[in-house]
Amino acid sequence: MADEEGVLTNLDNTGATGPQPNGVDTSPAVGIVTQYVKDLSVENPSAPDVFQWPEPPQVDVQFNIGADAIAPDMHEVTLKLTLTATSQRGTMYIVDLAYCGLVGMRNVAEDQAHAFLYAEAPRLLFPFARSVVASAVRDAGFPPLMVDPVDFNGIYAQQLSARRAEEAAGGKPIDPVTGNA
Repeated sequence: MADEEGVLTNLDNTGATGPQPNGVDTSPAVGIVTQYVKDLSVENPSAPDVFQWPEPPQVDVQFNIGADAIAPDMHEVTLKLTLTATSQRGTMYIVDLAYCGLVGMRNVAEDQAHAFLYAEAPRLLFPFARSVVASAVRDAGFPPLMVDPVDFNGIYAQQLSARRAEEAAGGKPIDPVTGNA
């Protein structure tokens, strides 16, 4: 910064905003404040017979992402994973996990906040949720299950594109923040 005739000038020409003369920080900021297991359920409905079954399990993995504002600058992002392992003989195990992160954000445009909450935050939380699932499956008496990586940004882009196509086809307009019509 240079002082010319008492006026502060931004010499780096980035146009970046930062702390203003009145002390208010107007620069965008986003971060994971903390993360935690909100709910974990492990079922082993066919025990102890399941440990004698020779066939490998067929695992169905479902996930869902939710975000709730808990304060003006704080959101709880929930990554919900449901894994069901079955064989020809029945259900081997079911793992239900709600893994959450508190996301602090300020001075972020609404569309960018939505993208962070539904794509980037789940991407950051996923490795930890994956570890919890692997441990839960191992603790249930099975080999640890490493869930394949998920392209949350790609899925978000696909869903956003599908919503826009639906809207263009005459459907009700979709609010990009809530996802509601």
